[in-house]
Amino acid sequence: MPSRQTVQEFITLVEQAKYVEAIEQFYAPHASMQENSEPPRKGRDRLVAYERAVIAACSAMRTLPVESWLVDGDYVVIHWVFEFTRLSGKMMRIDELAHQRWEGDKIVEERFFYDPVAAVAEQGSDLPL
Repeated sequence: MPSRQTVQEFITLVEQAKYVEAIEQFYAPHASMQENSEPPRKGRDRLVAYERAVIAACSAMRTLPVESWLVDGDYVVIHWVFEFTRLSGKMMRIDELAHQRWEGDKIVEERFFYDPVAAVAEQGSDLPL
């Protein structure tokens, strides 16, 4: 079960746009991430590679300050709002809930819930989400 301080440290890294560092520091080697009902990506190395691809597809990325999150035992829910500027200059905003399962101080499972229609409408083929 993560402490509230550990979760806050994770959130702070993400808010600082240290996305790869957050994955490397807070995800277990066998962790998985899942976008809505898509198949999960598995393994921290794969999660890092995917995050690097997202970053490379953007000229800018930022995380708005987190206003709400909760911890219930091994489960954490975070309300994230991300803004991406694609290489084309178009903006994309994703307002999502991340549902995480932690083992100790590491995330082992994470699933993102957001409106896929809004994301697809703004996204385009140059951003791997």
